[in-house]
Amino acid sequence: MPEQFVVPQFIDSEDKIFGPITGRQFIILMIVGLMEFVLFKLLTFVWFLVVGIPLIAVGGILAFAKINGQPFHYFILNGIQTFKKPRLRVWDKRHTDSELREYMFAKPEVHSAAFKRKIFANTSHLQEISLVVNTGGVYQPEE
Repeated sequence: MPEQFVVPQFIDSEDKIFGPITGRQFIILMIVGLMEFVLFKLLTFVWFLVVGIPLIAVGGILAFAKINGQPFHYFILNGIQTFKKPRLRVWDKRHTDSELREYMFAKPEVHSAAFKRKIFANTSHLQEISLVVNTGGVYQPEE
């Protein structure tokens, strides 16, 4: 009998830490709450309402809204990446069709590699090379 394995289910759902709230949502709500507290201490009550209510709305949207099953911040990042890409793509056509056909059907040149015998470096040549390397190329040996 073949072995049976447990296949994980719901791998696309985030782990819940406080009831229905995930870790990502909790962190977003904590940051928005901290910002609201700082605004409450720094601004008058009217300005706090003017700035604080939209901030709570943006935080709630970032924490809880999903578009196409993905969190809202992924939607924002995808939108930014889309707008950064160029909208117009131009083909830089430098070769004519006939030149491209000639290139496609041209037979590649075969280069016959001449056998070169490796010249082994003698001790004095190795000393010159090490001196060039140690001086960073300042020293130039005489040839």
